[in-house]
Amino acid sequence: MLTPRTSTEEMLARLVAFDTTSRRSNLDLIGFVRDYLSSFGIESVLVPNAEGDKASLFATIGPGDRPGICLSGHSDVVPVDGQVWASEPFELTPVGDRLYGRGSCDMKGFVATCLAMVPEMVAAPLVTPVHLLVSYDEEVGCVGVVPTVRRLGVDLPLPRACIVGEPTSMRVVDAHKSGVAYTTRVKGREAHASMPHLGANAIFAACELVGELDRYRQELIAFGDPTGRFDPPFTSLQVTVMEGGTAGNIVPKDCAVRWNMRGLPGFDEEALLARFERFAQEVVLPKLRETAPEASIVNEFIYKVPPLAPEPGSEAETLALRLAGQNRTYTVAYGTEGGHFQAQGVPTIICGPGSIDQAHKPDEFIDVEQLRACERFLRGLVAECAG
Repeated sequence: MLTPRTSTEEMLARLVAFDTTSRRSNLDLIGFVRDYLSSFGIESVLVPNAEGDKASLFATIGPGDRPGICLSGHSDVVPVDGQVWASEPFELTPVGDRLYGRGSCDMKGFVATCLAMVPEMVAAPLVTPVHLLVSYDEEVGCVGVVPTVRRLGVDLPLPRACIVGEPTSMRVVDAHKSGVAYTTRVKGREAHASMPHLGANAIFAACELVGELDRYRQELIAFGDPTGRFDPPFTSLQVTVMEGGTAGNIVPKDCAVRWNMRGLPGFDEEALLARFERFAQEVVLPKLRETAPEASIVNEFIYKVPPLAPEPGSEAETLALRLAGQNRTYTVAYGTEGGHFQAQGVPTIICGPGSIDQAHKPDEFIDVEQLRACERFLRGLVAECAG
């Protein structure tokens, strides 16, 4: 039973108990959060997905007639399939100073801390409101937050600044790479493996395309990172999945290659894709069509996560550095929802409890001290917003 004095650990235990793996609905968790906020007289706006089985939640604490500071976190987690855990993944398990459970670090720890701080937010005479946003489907391309972000400044308040609480060990992060993913589908023609000249081998063609991607990868490594801030210090490109063929005695008709890029801020993904498209259509496809006029090569877009670019001196950066007691900002290689807020005109930084080193692994955990540090950060925010 949650009370107005619910601790962060108690709140985190409740959130971890909801299996919000991205392939599942998050509505039970969102309903719980909505009821919890309602018990303090806080109204929430739900922004559902097209299927109606998931939703983001947006709520404002404090005056509703002015922009405030947005605290944003996602509710979904990655699967535990095939992972060997020492404890039940969806049950928060304390061991010493660590709290184990799926999502404890990425990123229900931040959401739990925000919710546990709600009584203090309500009690404070806030002059600047605090907006809470809990999203879905971050782990599958940061797509769930987009419908809500697009409403900011339309029928939802446009925040003055946004803090996305991804695990940064409470360091203030002002920049991260973009993420873009495609599946390249190659269609050739089947034939008996003893008569390859009657078919068009889709796997051979796909391998030629993979080779071209590898050349781009090496070029990007050689170009490096002019800012000297990122690790790894270059735009990265990876082929992650390759599937094709049906049997050992059949020339393969189909092959699919999934690949992605994580680009430095300012990197032009579209230019590289256009270059790859030209190679596919002008070099590889004509070879397939020598024996299979119906052959095709199609690049299917999967997702795009915009980068977060530095905004020196922005309200988000200045506020977060002050609250964290820090004098410098950092970068991360992983993508977040932060770029979507920035693209909507909201100054944004990333700062949250826990280490990304623990995310997505079996026995994911968060240190209790990280939750305490986040509480201190948010308590300072409440004081600032109270004037």
